[in-house]
Amino acid sequence: MSDQSAITLIPTPLDILGEVFGYSEFRGPQRAIVDHVIAGGDALVLMPTGGGKSLCYQIPAIARQNAGHGVTIVISPLIALMHDQVGALHEAGVSAAFLNSTQGFEESSALEKQMLRGELTLVYAAPERLNTPRMKDLLRSLHERGKLSLFAIDEAHCVSQWGHDFRPEYRSLSLLHEIFPDVPRMALTATADALTRQDMVERLKLEDARHFVSSFDRPNIRYTIVEKTDGTRQLLRFIESEHAGEAGIVYCQSRKRVEEIADTLQDAGIKAMAYHAGLDSALRQQRQDRFLREDGMVMVATIAFGMGIDKPDVRFVAHLDMPKNIEGYYQETGRAGRDGLPSDAWMTYGLQDVVNQRRMIDTSEAASEEFKVVMRGKLDALLSLAEDTRCRRVSLLHYFGEDSQPCGNCDNCLNPPAVWDATEPARKMLSCIYRVQQASGINFGAGHLMDILRGKPTEKVVQYQHDKLSTFGIGADLGEAQWRAVLRQLIAKNMVRVDVDAFNTLQLMPDARQVLKGETAVMLREQLAAEKTSRGKKATKTSVKGMAEAALNAGALERLGRLKAWRAEVAREHNLPAFVIFHDSTLRALAERAPTSMDELEGIAGMGVKKLEAYGAEVLRVCAAA
Repeated sequence: MSDQSAITLIPTPLDILGEVFGYSEFRGPQRAIVDHVIAGGDALVLMPTGGGKSLCYQIPAIARQNAGHGVTIVISPLIALMHDQVGALHEAGVSAAFLNSTQGFEESSALEKQMLRGELTLVYAAPERLNTPRMKDLLRSLHERGKLSLFAIDEAHCVSQWGHDFRPEYRSLSLLHEIFPDVPRMALTATADALTRQDMVERLKLEDARHFVSSFDRPNIRYTIVEKTDGTRQLLRFIESEHAGEAGIVYCQSRKRVEEIADTLQDAGIKAMAYHAGLDSALRQQRQDRFLREDGMVMVATIAFGMGIDKPDVRFVAHLDMPKNIEGYYQETGRAGRDGLPSDAWMTYGLQDVVNQRRMIDTSEAASEEFKVVMRGKLDALLSLAEDTRCRRVSLLHYFGEDSQPCGNCDNCLNPPAVWDATEPARKMLSCIYRVQQASGINFGAGHLMDILRGKPTEKVVQYQHDKLSTFGIGADLGEAQWRAVLRQLIAKNMVRVDVDAFNTLQLMPDARQVLKGETAVMLREQLAAEKTSRGKKATKTSVKGMAEAALNAGALERLGRLKAWRAEVAREHNLPAFVIFHDSTLRALAERAPTSMDELEGIAGMGVKKLEAYGAEVLRVCAAA
């Protein structure tokens, strides 16, 4: 009996999931990933934002430390994310820390000693940190003592030049394989096409790693793309009609535009802040903290904001300008609805967005021609997504190599766009481009071409005698906005190219020949009609907050209000975002069930053992308060 009583049972991954994190079952491939990594295997993990990537290395870290393997090093690119994830682990009762530039020599030294003594389960560090001689020496010391358990490389797409957020410092992470070939490594990301995945494998030396690719589908996100007429007005209408008082992110291309939109939203009574790389770092940090901690805040930002944002209740992500590629679009829209509740991905774009993005690619002095070719292809794929008449989700998932069925939830499914036979207008536009180039020996821009088509004898048209062309006035039956829609879709179909090196002039592409010869028809979406009707079904959509509250009776609503107020106080005391204490879903379950004993708290999702010990009595008190 004495020998049996001395045996220490190591918790299983399911035990850790329940006791530490408060969940009863794994989702999707989580269990397979966790088992593979605990056994010492290398892994490449592609899992959508909100899919539970962090558990895929946190549970192995705990299990492997329990088995005597030592500390897990998590490579993360953002200081703010490190702080919040370490805070969340502390709340769950896990020993964790971060090493970054915010710490002084004494604090860093103390943490390093804790690592050597085996007192920490996970340590977060930036990629730059791992390449310093001091950190390399520390890792070697841990390795020699058998206390280096696992390397988890988060946001691993940053290693690839083909990714949407390339960071050169990630390239140094190949040293992990070179110096510590026997220590398992896992790379994790939410977004990577086939080319980026291949680059990740090569750069991180993960040729023998097992690949775990989850579905890229985020069924709770509703995708909507509209033609830009007055972007600011369209954004205001979208927020006020569908997301009043709810948290969201608005992406703009330029810093100036960010400031303008933030001011406009504030003037309209919407809680909004601006965020971009031109702001002082302390101010950026302050605003990011406010966004994470305050309810109903809208952040207007360039893409400098967003990676690693772990706020679960972002109800919408809006793009006022078209992103660079589908990977960037997917990564940015994925910041909405991490809690699994209905959310919106809304974008408005126009011809000028296409021109601006092509200019940035073509005029990049630092990029090689090979890189530019790939980036143009990625931009074309995004443009095709925007102009597609099929289900947005089907098109988006197809880009990542995944087949799916129409979702019934995107703008194209809810309000199928009208398609018209635009063969004749397309031939007129293509013919006009050809005639102008033939007559003048040079190419012209979109505005000039449309003036000719619509029969407007402007000074420039008369100067070049383009009013004498056979195409002058043949398109007077369509307005300028309609011609812009036609041109934009011809660009999307690779029949016309915008030459940014020649003042944004238009050039015919080989695919235009069949149309000019009358050998193929051109079917286009009626953009203007779609814009007028696309909000039809969505305008009556109840907000997520309203949907959640409608499911609760009066007593439960009162409890939910008290629980949220209590959670806010605890979060302030701990200097953490409120969702780190408990997610909204946990509070709603508590409000609905109205537990009266500690036993009744067990089994509620998000209520792990440590949180039950730390907050159980207080939760019961708040729930019972009159």
